Order: sequence, then structure tokens, then C-alpha cells
Amino acid sequence: MEIIDGQAVKYALECVQPYNDKVPKYVKKQCAAWLEIVQDSDDEAYVDEQVYKVLCSLLQLIIHPDFDKPMYECMESYAWLLITAVFCTRARSDDSWYYRTALLEICRKNFKTFYAGLIFILGMLIMGKFGRYFSVAPDLKLSKELQIAIRKIIKSSPSLNDGTIFKLLRSEIRCLATDSEYTPLAYSKDKMDGKLANMFLADEAGAMDNYPIEAMRSSQINMKNKLGIILSTQYPNDTNALIDEIDIAKKTLDRVGAFAKNRRYFALLFEPDDYLLLNDLWQTDDRVIYQSNPVAVTSRNLFEALCEKRTLAILYENMRENFLCKHCNIPYKGLGVEVYIDIMAVRQCRRTEDLAFWRGRRVWLGLDLSQSDDNTSLAMVTFDGEYLYAKVWGFIPADRIEFKSKKEKVNYRKLIRDGVCFECGDNVIDYGFVECFVLSLSQAYGVEVVGLGFDRYNAISTVQKLESAPNPIQCVEIKQHSSVLHRPTKLLREKILQKKIFYDENELLEINFSNARCTKDTNLNQYVNKKRSAGKVDCVVSLINAVFLAQLEMENPSWSAQIF
Repeated sequence: MEIIDGQAVKYALECVQPYNDKVPKYVKKQCAAWLEIVQDSDDEAYVDEQVYKVLCSLLQLIIHPDFDKPMYECMESYAWLLITAVFCTRARSDDSWYYRTALLEICRKNFKTFYAGLIFILGMLIMGKFGRYFSVAPDLKLSKELQIAIRKIIKSSPSLNDGTIFKLLRSEIRCLATDSEYTPLAYSKDKMDGKLANMFLADEAGAMDNYPIEAMRSSQINMKNKLGIILSTQYPNDTNALIDEIDIAKKTLDRVGAFAKNRRYFALLFEPDDYLLLNDLWQTDDRVIYQSNPVAVTSRNLFEALCEKRTLAILYENMRENFLCKHCNIPYKGLGVEVYIDIMAVRQCRRTEDLAFWRGRRVWLGLDLSQSDDNTSLAMVTFDGEYLYAKVWGFIPADRIEFKSKKEKVNYRKLIRDGVCFECGDNVIDYGFVECFVLSLSQAYGVEVVGLGFDRYNAISTVQKLESAPNPIQCVEIKQHSSVLHRPTKLLREKILQKKIFYDENELLEINFSNARCTKDTNLNQYVNKKRSAGKVDCVVSLINAVFLAQLEMENPSWSAQIF
């Protein structure tokens, strides 16, 4: 059989059909890109028909342990696409494997680890002699899940289990035919370095940082044929290896900047499209399930089971995090405490930065000055009719970036590159930098600064300098008490839920919103409590301070004549 008639191509063609809304957009993009290679329309890569024939022959010999049939007859469609693309796509320049990374973002119960085991078996048989293969995971037990899957497949296949092809040992699996070996590794820094990996698998990448992946990639630098496989569902934390890998994959498929030149990254991102994340559509729209669970498209049993879990997640908030993260690939943090606002609602309010929008606007600022060795934040807001627009920045001591990144599990380097956070000072914040930044806003953005709201703590010196500058800014102390903060806290929450606030894209602000926890006083006045929050919330606090002043202006335009 030729590859053009195979299951992989058939599935890819189904995915790219405009009417097929059960497939997410980035899977469609990947399928379209690979079909160009299949149709011999790509200058960099081609498909090797001989390897495809070998692949099909091996899949007819390998028996599926659950169905007792050749793997060739009972593989899922997405697995056909992944395996065929990984093994049969070659670079025209040197006939090496074209794809160097294969990312599979897919929900639980879609057999991702099982097919990863199959890929390792095929790799040990196809890639050549003396290959070394590793799996890395947060702990050894999870890493050995791949080893268990490989053993299960081999023991179910008489052609592989006669003692001449594979040897199953406690700590590793050896392929005698090619003198290759597979070893499961735990996430341990003293064990990852020094390995030479022809192929590696990073399982549950959402539960670890990027060290294991980068350690394995570093070992492959001089290799001609190399492959890294990254598998995971979404996790409810804000920083992990999966987030960066998904970002790389999307930029590669979108052909953004430098990523347009290096396309040797194959990614199947089974996550709901952005329009399905609005208005709690996950509760009613079956496409959320289909787009994140490709097996559910053909398996009625899996689809019905997921619908049952969805019903429970709607009724019981403590079940929502597991369902949305693990069965819908929707990042969601629900820790069973009183969160300020659902992060999914917050993300619906972000917009692409438009600097021209701010020209000529009257704006209100909010400042949250921290202790000298901690984060500081500044927010700028303006009204346009009943809509509120916001822009927020963070500031961090330059010499504490690595420490805080590890402690808080936030990639501050990336946030600095994104322009939403600034490094200043050394081990302490350079308040002079912050003051100059505040005073430069009028000229930099072409805005009229009406006033700045601040918390008195750590701010007196800075406020005096802002008020005595050549272009002085009127500063208003905002008492950090529930009786004062309740109204802007409530207004900000209402604007978010009504989608009447827009903020320039800002991952730091989103992380702070996901951390924010509220407290109510005896009068049921609500405010964001820094001590009870799950992490840094300074961006949210500065935004509330800015909203406080904007709210005063909205209700009483002569507020500036008052002393609060």
C-alpha cells in the first residue's frame, strides 16, 4: 500500500475539511502542512515510501494486547498520523528524519502512553543499530508506565516475544536485532545529564519544568537522526514544560518570526479552539469534548463517559479542575477556596496590544509598591463609554529573577521578553526606575494622567517624588481596608464577567488573577487578601487601585478636589 492510500493521509484529509469542527484548528494546520509534504509540494521534506512499507509490515506483526489483532487493523486514526509522520517524513537535504520533536497534547484515556510504547518498539527496530532510548517523567513510577506498555505489546506479539528480537529485563528493554536498549528515568538532575538519547519521551510534561527535556535534547546535538516525543494533558499550574512546548508548536504552525524557517516540529494539539472557551460553552457544547478527545469522535462509550463527568463538573466545583484540565485540556485552577474570579472569564477579556488606542486618553494609575526585594506593579486604566481598558506592568529585582522563578514557578525571563515585566535594581527594586517609568507614561503613550492611587505601605518617598516632579502627578492614598476596597473589587469583577473590560495581553496579570483569593468582613465587604492568596497578586492589587480612582471619576467628576 502506498502512503497516499493509508490511514494517516485519510485522517489528515478528514481533519482539514472546513465542515469538520470536531478537530481543533492547530491539528488542522499540522495536517495541512504534512499533506503538502505527502503531495511532494514541500521543498524541505518528502515521505519515504519504502520506510512506510516496512512500517506497515511491522504493524501487521505487532499484536494489540487488548483486541488480539494486528496493530495495523485497530490503531486509532490520530496514532496513524503521528506514527507515519514521525517515521516516514524525511529531510531532502540529508535523508535524516525530518521531525525532531513530536508533541502530543491530548486528554486522558486516549491511549497516548500506549502508542508512545509502540513508537519506541518501532524506533528500536527501524532507527538502526546501537540506539539508546529513554523516557523521563516527574517520578520513576510514571516513567515506567511506558516500560509497562512496551512489555505488554511485546508479550502479546509472538513474532517479538520468541527471545530473538527483544529481551525484557527489570531495569531496561533490549532489542537484540539492533543492539539497542530502552531505559526509564526519573526526574533527577544527577541522572539526566551524560545520556546519549537517539529517542526520548517526556511523559506528563505539564507536571515538570523543562530541565529533563532540555537535558535530553542537549544529548542529541550531534546526531543525524534524533527524536523527542512530548506527551501530556494540561495541568492547573501556570508554569511547566508543556506551556513552552505548546507555544513553540503554535508559533511553528503559524510560521511566526524565526519559527517560520524551522518547521521540524510536529504537533497534534488536541485542545478546544478559543471560541469554545467563551461563555462557559464547555458545559453544553460537545465540540469541547471532541476537539480534546479524538478517540471520543469514534468511541460512543468514551463520549458518554465524558458527558457524565461533565455533568458532575457542572454541579460540583471541586470536580471541575480535574475535568477541565484532564478531559478537556483547558487550563483551570480551582483549589477549593474562594477565588476572586474564574481565570477562564479573565482570559476572555484579553486583547492584542494597540498602542494607538491610548493616544489622547485620560487615564488613572494604580501602584502597588512592595518590599524592596519583592515584586512591584503599576496599572493604567481608562473608560470608553461603559467599557474599561487596562494595561499592567510588573517590576522585579534583577538579581532575584532566578530565585523567584524557581520559588514562585513563574517564568519571569519570558515575561520580561514579552514586555509585561521589567528587571530593575539588583537584589532590591530600583524605585527610581519605577518612578521614571510612571512619569514617562504621558509622553510614551500620549495619555493624560488624571491621578495615581497607592497603598501607603512603602510608598511615601515615591509619592513625594511623583508629586514634586516637573510634570507632577496627583496621588491619592487608598486605605487597604475592606470598606474602601470592596467597591472597586466588585466593579472589576462585574466588568470581567460582563466582558466590559479589556486588557492588553499579559500572562503575568493572568497568573496573578489565578492566584487571587478573597476575604469578606462581617459586613460581607469583599477584598483581595494577599496573605491568603495562592501566590503573587500585586498586578491585581494595582489594577484595583487604578479602578478605585476611575470609579470615583465616573461617579463624581470633581473627585480630584476632594481629600480622601
